[in-house]
Amino acid sequence: MSALPQASPAPSAAAERLAAWLAPYRRVFVLTGAGVSTGSGIPDYRDDRGEWKRAPPVTYQAFVGDPRVRARYWARSFVGWPRIAEAAPNAAHRALARWEAHGRLSLLLTQNVDGLHQRAGSRTVLDLHGRLDEVVCLGCGERLPRPLLQDWFAEANPDWAGLHAAAAPDGDADLDGRDFAAFRVPDCLRCGGLLKPDVVFFGENVPRPRVERAYAALRASAALLVAGSSLMVYSGYRFARLAAEAGLPIAILNRGRTRADELAALKLEADAGDTLDAALA
Repeated sequence: MSALPQASPAPSAAAERLAAWLAPYRRVFVLTGAGVSTGSGIPDYRDDRGEWKRAPPVTYQAFVGDPRVRARYWARSFVGWPRIAEAAPNAAHRALARWEAHGRLSLLLTQNVDGLHQRAGSRTVLDLHGRLDEVVCLGCGERLPRPLLQDWFAEANPDWAGLHAAAAPDGDADLDGRDFAAFRVPDCLRCGGLLKPDVVFFGENVPRPRVERAYAALRASAALLVAGSSLMVYSGYRFARLAAEAGLPIAILNRGRTRADELAALKLEADAGDTLDAALA
């Protein structure tokens, strides 16, 4: 006798509320943050109160101005990169990709740098803070795929290859008690300039054309959905503020408080993956 089919779990109350809220809007601007990627094993920066869980990330000024900071950054990133490279999209990424395929999404603006939305099949994605899988020369603008630099690091720093460490946000790794001064960092082979991951560091501005493209998409949208972001960083918060100024309704799905809670018509504290998967089905 064949087994009876298993019933799908009932949508959560949060998913039902989000689905009902989204129903009238045909073109929704979606802004995602680190809380969307935690289900893929990538840690986030902030706790439920929006406070730092660890020391803030390295600043652009420290990275370019201090060789010791640069060596520490690249050593930790060398060890942490495989977790980003091997991460798989979770239910939140897949749900948003399906929703885009049905024409409901005007733009997916992500603060994440892991590329998981694209791996899930999303195409209308704008990486607000760039991508970790590309490296750029600050001198001549030469671009390199991150795996190529990873191979160079392994060859130049054999003692560091195979090290294991606890995962930290954005491909970082918690390495304590190491002499980072011994870690060799390459310069650009074309001009000798500094190499940097093609992401926006703290203290660095998001490229203006990227911001303007996002602004234009938001103005052409009917509503804003924020998922997995505390919006504590202004580069993301400004889109919630602009939406409010334009009279667009805002829904926020995030565990813990956000900087834009008072602007939202709907605030849900629930798991991003389960909730989006059910609400956008």
